Amino acid sequence: MTLTSVVANAILSLRFLAENLVTLNLLLDLDGTLLGNEINGFVSGYTAALAKFMASYVEPGYFVQSLMKATGAMIQGQRPECTLEQNFDAVFYPALGYAKEDLRPQIDTFYREIFPSLQPLTEFRPEAVQFVEEALRRGHRLSIATNPLFPRTAILQRLAWAGFPAGNLPFEIVPSFETFHFAKPNPAFFAEILAYLGWPDGPVVMVGNEMSLDISPARMLGLSAFWIDGDGAASSVDSRDPLAPQAFGKIQDIISWLDVTQPEALKPGYNTPAAYIAILEATLAFWDTMVRCLPAGVYGQRPNDGEWCLSEIICHLRDVDADVNLPRLQKIILENNPFLPGKDTDPWAEERHYINQDCMQAAGAFMAARQNLVTLLRSLKPEEWKRPARHAIFGPTDLSELVGFITGHDRLHIQQALQAVHRVAPGLSLV
Repeated sequence: MTLTSVVANAILSLRFLAENLVTLNLLLDLDGTLLGNEINGFVSGYTAALAKFMASYVEPGYFVQSLMKATGAMIQGQRPECTLEQNFDAVFYPALGYAKEDLRPQIDTFYREIFPSLQPLTEFRPEAVQFVEEALRRGHRLSIATNPLFPRTAILQRLAWAGFPAGNLPFEIVPSFETFHFAKPNPAFFAEILAYLGWPDGPVVMVGNEMSLDISPARMLGLSAFWIDGDGAASSVDSRDPLAPQAFGKIQDIISWLDVTQPEALKPGYNTPAAYIAILEATLAFWDTMVRCLPAGVYGQRPNDGEWCLSEIICHLRDVDADVNLPRLQKIILENNPFLPGKDTDPWAEERHYINQDCMQAAGAFMAARQNLVTLLRSLKPEEWKRPARHAIFGPTDLSELVGFITGHDRLHIQQALQAVHRVAPGLSLV
């Protein structure tokens, strides 16, 4: 064997190792994907059973009407400072004329004793279990991406029906209405999952069976997607459509598709206004969850000397939005090709004594500043995203590119925050 062939083989081996060291993140829909479930029929059976069980409190027809209205509030009224459960509660319980604590024990009993009887409305899919097992064997990270419009117990039970019992879940994230702020088809739902995963740098693929709820919004964020096509409709999809899936087929076809697809081709591209806004809002949802879940004493603990604590990170994000990002974007909108001086904001952590500031108040101020920024971006016409500017460091740029820098900055600090949490509060789960 010549030296040239040895080197060539070594290069090929290193390339193979590098490709296989790239961790793939799979976001998996539940109903119609991992679990056979005609969702309209299931929801009809579920609401009828719950209304019957609650009939001693509320007339069944009115109960179902109120339940669906509150579910609509979750879908229509998504806000990064409120969980879906909070949106639901604000509509549901006042409509019934009861306080939540008055009905909660009865509803909990329903999910414990009656909800399991709905399993015959669904179908176990052994091929889905085989797919998950093979994906795990290959070292892929798996998360559930079901619409989080149910309480956690209802989602865990359906996962068990699919062959994944609660005591042995192979999924890193399982969204539910108690913990999530966004729902399908909002692209921010997928961004919220990725935030809790620490914004992984490698490839990400959404797998689902519904074009409008799973595929299109995931593609809108910039993710790759595999469409579980049960009725052959995918053959009519225009592959030139930017929201079309990269591939389609049955769940048992996913692994073979991944085998012939370069990981680089599956890396997300967060580079559209819709993706930017989804990430900006998901950042707020992430920090809202952090504030809800973490004990107060954790915020001021630095992981190591010279590393920022959580209070310093959130104060930094607050001030960069209020004092840099928002004024810059306003300047670009109001002026023609303005010059934007560079800002070194890291020293503010010491100069403004971030470590001594109240993290709760800082989070609230960040929420307000970021919502002002998002409101401004939502008001823009498509052509305004291309308004030019001259940056002291980046040179010629435009508004869209600068917003892209903001979202990248968000992702980096979420990674930093999760690393800090793992060190100062090991074992703590956010969702």
